[in-house]
Amino acid sequence: MTLDQLPPLRDTLAEHGLLAKKSFGQHFLLDLNITRKIARLAQVGEGDHVIEVGPGPGGLTRALLETGARVTAVEADPRFAPLLEELSAASGGALTLRLEDALTTDEAAVAAGAPAHIVSNLPYNVGTPLLIKWLTGAFTPASMTLMFQKEVADRIAAAPGTEAYGRLSVLAQATSHAQVVMDVPARAFTPPPKVASAVARLTPREDRPEPVRLTALQQVTAAAFGQRRKMLRSSLKALGGEALCLAAGLSPEARAETIDVPGFLALADAYRIRS
Repeated sequence: MTLDQLPPLRDTLAEHGLLAKKSFGQHFLLDLNITRKIARLAQVGEGDHVIEVGPGPGGLTRALLETGARVTAVEADPRFAPLLEELSAASGGALTLRLEDALTTDEAAVAAGAPAHIVSNLPYNVGTPLLIKWLTGAFTPASMTLMFQKEVADRIAAAPGTEAYGRLSVLAQATSHAQVVMDVPARAFTPPPKVASAVARLTPREDRPEPVRLTALQQVTAAAFGQRRKMLRSSLKALGGEALCLAAGLSPEARAETIDVPGFLALADAYRIRS
């Protein structure tokens, strides 16, 4: 059996008696028109290596395999192993399955030193922790094309001074070129979630902060946005307060939500020097 001979996913799910689990934050994306569009937005193709987290029954996986990409699927729910193994056979071995928790996956080992793209309809309950792991960890994806709850996707690309702007915005934009590239209505999923979804695409910046600078950035953003309604002199008190702000060329009376990414990088540099 080849990819184009596979039965519709709804039939496969019914045959195996599988339903989405709330505990895993699962919402299946079965519409091939949508999954194929996501694969196009990911800009992957023949010979590219894609890491997909939370493939579930393999809706997006099928679309990625159709591009000619090699896919490593990381799935925590063993119920989907038989479906994904069937998909691997139909793809001629282009799909490799890893039954494990993506939060502990060593993506660098999976990529084996070669570029790898991450393309996923992320489980809602671990989407943000996974993104922070990929933004700040030792492994830098060649690109990330990820579906989140729409409010999370909006936070990734938010501008300073907007309600959605926060720590995730700074970490994403300091390390990547980030944009929301597609909205996905709740009705596209089985079962439909209570919120809308969106796809964000992130590609690494050439001036991505080095690890020690990135560590400092995580510390200052955690403190600043942990008390985002307070002035920086108060929210950053434990890290240097007013003196730290002045060293970074920022007003101690400013609030975190008004500071742009270069401003936070200046705070991170000042903190590194002081600590």
